[in-house]
Amino acid sequence: MASTADKLAANINFGVLGKATELKKRLWFVIGALLVYRLGTYIPLPGIDSRALAEMFRQQGGGLLDMFNMFSGGSLQRMTIFALSIMPYITVSIVVQLMTITTPSLAALRKEGEAGRRKLQQITRYGTVLMASAQAYGISSFLESMSNVVLDPGMMFRLTTMVTLVGGTMFLMWLGEQITQRGIGNGISLIIFTGIVAGLPHALATTLELGRTGEMAAPLILGFLALAVILITTIVFFERAQRRILVQYPKRQMGNKLISGENSHLPLKLNTAGVLPPIFASSLLLAPATLAGFMSQNSANGGAEGADSSGWADFVTLHLSHGRPMYIVLFVLCVFFFCFFYAKHGPQFNPKETAENLKKNGGFIPGIRPGKSTAKYLDYVLTRLTLVGAIYLSVICTIPELLIAKYSVPFYLGGTSLLIVVNVTMDTVAQIHSHLIAHQYEGLIRKAKLKGRR
Repeated sequence: MASTADKLAANINFGVLGKATELKKRLWFVIGALLVYRLGTYIPLPGIDSRALAEMFRQQGGGLLDMFNMFSGGSLQRMTIFALSIMPYITVSIVVQLMTITTPSLAALRKEGEAGRRKLQQITRYGTVLMASAQAYGISSFLESMSNVVLDPGMMFRLTTMVTLVGGTMFLMWLGEQITQRGIGNGISLIIFTGIVAGLPHALATTLELGRTGEMAAPLILGFLALAVILITTIVFFERAQRRILVQYPKRQMGNKLISGENSHLPLKLNTAGVLPPIFASSLLLAPATLAGFMSQNSANGGAEGADSSGWADFVTLHLSHGRPMYIVLFVLCVFFFCFFYAKHGPQFNPKETAENLKKNGGFIPGIRPGKSTAKYLDYVLTRLTLVGAIYLSVICTIPELLIAKYSVPFYLGGTSLLIVVNVTMDTVAQIHSHLIAHQYEGLIRKAKLKGRR
């Protein structure tokens, strides 16, 4: 059976997609759900002056707002019902996952199986409501503080904005779960992917416009395109890179038969943390720069608090902007920290649990004693893989940061966005591939049954 599956995986024919009725239904459902999401990114919040809002975003460009606007597919800049996008849910999910490592009560829920998983999902949903409510209130208060953005400021505007934004986030959370269950998986990732991809044409048009107006030379634009291809190729190579550790199983006696020992491999990804470290690092470093921009604007408008804080705001703006040496150094340090933190405490791979499972099943790594020695060896390998992965993420994300700072390249062409797009594309293709394998395998079984009846 395993050999048949391997042959199907090697000789998969995507032409069979036309005969895979179930897969086509799933794909059409995903397309329809993503179209609903894109339509929602154009439904504006009530009581907002779109021209004043666009001017405010133009003045505050390059900070945290641009990054969140990229993840929301432009919803934040247009201040639509999906302005918060799915980011509150992602933030709470990551916090809950990490708390299952450090909190005994949540760790116990993690070991309860399906029932524990549902309880953790419920905690995540409640946390998403609280997180989205806090962010929605902050957005409504910030919009009211900006002159001419809100047409009729007051408590009713804040309440309406909070209900609308929280409802939009919860709807996207539900939509992502539906895509995962009724589609081809990766629902939340596909929503973020769609938002980024939707902004790529505008980002390319902006870059070409810079070339047309003479602000950027044509060879430089071609160099950017070539660099993008190189970065995508590098991302694919490193995301597929694995360290395969040989695991051996001894001979076993089953009844009257002696089953010979088997060899298998334990795959460890080079980049265990995925795209989370650069996202967290960017959010952490861009938050002070964005706040400093707001203070500078308040100072220009005559606000007393802005005037008192202008010195701090000028320092942050000068040293924590894109491409500045301090920003680059802090960004790399944050990426390294989050890579090692998530690799050591994240849910992807636990050396102790893996060593215990191998020992229970009779497996062992050649030359390594089962138990604590195996766990120590796996932790040793994981640490060195994480080091290489952190260097890879730092290089991939630092090069576009320099280009964004020097040549005003849009955020959508940054390293983080390319990481997300490439990773989601690879995962989606893998999901479709597995569905096609299952369809072909079911077809072989049906043919075998028909032959048996004849």
